[in-house]
Formats: sequence, C-alpha cells, structure tokens
Amino acid sequence: MLVGLSSNYLRRGLLSSAARSPRLLSSARIAPSLSPNYTAGMKVLAVLYKGGDAATQEPRLLGTIENQLGLRTWLESLGHEYIVTDDKEGSESIFQKHIVDAEVLISTPFHPAYLTRELVEKAKNLKLCITAGVGSDHIDLNAAVEKRIQVLEVSGSNVVSVAEHVVMSILLLVRNFVPAHEQIERGDWQVSEVARNAFDLEGKVVGTIGAGRIGYRVLQRLLPFDTKELLYYDYAPLPEQAAKAVKARRVEDLKEFVSQCDVVTVNCPLHEGTRGLVNADLLKHFKKGAWLVNTARGAICDKDAVAEALKSGQLNGYAGDVWNVQPAPRDHVWRTAKNPLGGGNGMVAHYSGTTLDAQARYAAGTRSILQNYIEGKEQEVQNIIIGLSGYETKAYGQRK
Repeated sequence: MLVGLSSNYLRRGLLSSAARSPRLLSSARIAPSLSPNYTAGMKVLAVLYKGGDAATQEPRLLGTIENQLGLRTWLESLGHEYIVTDDKEGSESIFQKHIVDAEVLISTPFHPAYLTRELVEKAKNLKLCITAGVGSDHIDLNAAVEKRIQVLEVSGSNVVSVAEHVVMSILLLVRNFVPAHEQIERGDWQVSEVARNAFDLEGKVVGTIGAGRIGYRVLQRLLPFDTKELLYYDYAPLPEQAAKAVKARRVEDLKEFVSQCDVVTVNCPLHEGTRGLVNADLLKHFKKGAWLVNTARGAICDKDAVAEALKSGQLNGYAGDVWNVQPAPRDHVWRTAKNPLGGGNGMVAHYSGTTLDAQARYAAGTRSILQNYIEGKEQEVQNIIIGLSGYETKAYGQRK
C-alpha cells in the first residue's frame, strides 16, 4: 500500500557502480530458433528495439533484435527457447502471442513491452520479468506482486550514461546550443539571434527531483561549474557526508523547491505517486524562464502542460529523451514545442541510458540474472524490484 502524499517519489539506493549473428529480423518475424520443433526447456521472450543496418554494422549494439543481448547461443545450448522481437503493439503482435506461455520476459526501457494487468492475467506461465536496463514502470508491478511474478532490473547499469546526458542537456539549453547549430546548418551567421538567449551555468541554482543513483551523480558532475547552489527534493535526506560532498541542500516542499531553481532536472522513478508530478499547477511555481530536463520517464511530466509552458515562456527550455509513449508518435507535441524565440527544445529519442558502454553492462547483467534464475541461485539484492514475497524496494513508492 502506498503511504504519503501523491507527490512523494522514492529514490533508488545512492551507491552503485557492469554470438553468433542471427538473421535480420522484421516486425513480422521472430528470431530463428536452432531447434524449431523442440519442446524442452523454458520459453524466454525478449522485446527489443530494431537496430537495422546500424546493428549489423556495430555488433556492440547488444540491445537490438539483431544482436539479441548476446544470449541466443548460450540459452539454446541449455535447451531453452529464445524468441526475440520488436513487434509489441496490439493483440496480434508477437509479444502478445507469446506472452501467454513464456516463462521469462526480457524488455528494455528504450522500447518497452507494456505488460498490463490484462496481459499478466493471460501470462499463465510467466515467472520472471527482466528489464535490460533500469526502470520497470512498463510492467504493472502490483499485478506482478499478486501473481508472484519476480521483476528484476540491471541496477546501476546506465546511471553514469544518464547522468552525463543530463548535464549535456542542461548545457545545451542554458547555452542555447540547438538554435545556434541550426543557424549554422542554414548557412546563416547572426550572433545576436543566438546570444540574446544564451547564459552561463555558473551562478545558477540547479535542483534535482530525486537524489538516488542518477540524481546524485548529476550533482557530482555539476560541482565544477560553480553554480550558485545545488538543491535536491527527495522523500528522504541524503546521508550527511554525501550531501556535504556535493554541497547540496534539501528542500522538502516541491513547490518551494522549483520556485528556487533556475534549472530543474527530473531523476526519479515513475510510479503512482510521480505520474503527472510536473503538471500545470506545479509549472506555475517555477521561476519564469527556468529550464527543465527530464531523462527519467516522460509520464512524470504532463506533455501538454510542458508544451504550453514552453510556448508561453514560463519555461525557457525543455530537454530530455523520455516520452509518455515510446516510440513517440510523429505528431507528439514535444517534437516541435518551442519557446517564444523559437528555441528551447532539446528532445531526442530515448537513448541516454543505452550508450555502447551501458549496453555492455546491461547485457551482462541480464545474463547474470537469467543464470541465477536457471541455476536456482540468489539474485543480487540491488537488482530485485519484486521478489516472491512482494516489493523488495521502495524505489516505486513508499509501501508497507
């Protein structure tokens, strides 16, 4: 049961640190099995994103349907069936057809297979869900608890990758980088058009909603910029020495927190208490002309409210790589939202946590989780979201 205010969110622990080429897949086909008629072993279903030519040219793109997390040869050598697809939407999708008898589901935050309560009810054989990466909000976690389905993720696998992306996004907004680059691409040269909305990060107040593994690393990386102050909003205070190390001050009221910040970055998980957390009402309390960065989950921010705040100038910029639905529709308002000067948009596809370095870590972590499951060994505690007895973390809301 959730306790506390709806605006509460839970952070993850502070400290953490990581084949054979199959035929190219299409949305209409699954990855081939070495033994198409075999019945022994378990069925492992993986929903990954399509890599196309990039994945065939770069085998380190492990999180794709082409390179399949590097698991096929190993799993099939053990007699297990391994089905890999990017086809996940609708009742006729490969995902929904095979979830009914899969024992293990592997998905990724970058191309999430949305495991709803309805699908959990249909998944009669499902025992384990693995997120190849960090963030398991695409799974109905309460339904998983009820059905005693374990949910694990590769904790810490991409925290550095995302923290670096946050700092990059802050800088490109504050320095007005995107309009400056677009001007050069057009063949223009008008310094004043760019400089009139370009600022230094030094002397600004920067705050993070969430001071867990990613949020804390963002604070660490902001120290050399000599900001005026670093703030954090979190349901629990950082350990005293950790807070001193990053010279960060905690603000317990969210509206008071955002009212003090020139830059706000969202670094908390998505759950019942954080969905729509940054909404029209909260945005009214932001400093006029503040910048907002969200690399956590798109649904934490109200898409229309953010777009309107950017259009009106209440926000000077919005950047990130997470969307309320992924892949984002072509007409998603965040693709083209601008501030009154025609800039302020730093949105990209969801890739901050899937650098080649991160993919190596979460592919190895996925195999480790699978191996522990197959061999009946205990899982690493930090990876467990839901165990056989229920929630094993407070990262998805304070629960009794």
